[in-house]
Amino acid sequence: MASTALKFAFESAAHPNDLDRKRIQRALKSRKRYRYVTPMVTPALGGYRIISPCCSRNIDAAGGVIDVALICHDPSNAMWKLFWRNHLKGEWELHSVHERLHVALDELNADPERIFWQ
Repeated sequence: MASTALKFAFESAAHPNDLDRKRIQRALKSRKRYRYVTPMVTPALGGYRIISPCCSRNIDAAGGVIDVALICHDPSNAMWKLFWRNHLKGEWELHSVHERLHVALDELNADPERIFWQ
């Protein structure tokens, strides 16, 4: 019963949706780091998970696919939350909150501190 309720909540939420998923995928072409790999945007509860092959070998020595970022929409205040993956702890950590999706994507693409694209 609980899984049915969760599935319904996931399917009836405004996010994720295919339009924004493709919008994020296109925006990632403007990133500053690791431009020679092709990241993927997958649906996540309330948002989008960005994964990519690990070319630097800093996180995965074998170059496997790793988590880069999580972008979630908070419908209660109409804000976008941008998370980075703390690979040492195995947890998502909040990086920033934005009113517009494109601002969150600009932050992700610039990544001056190499928090996302490790």
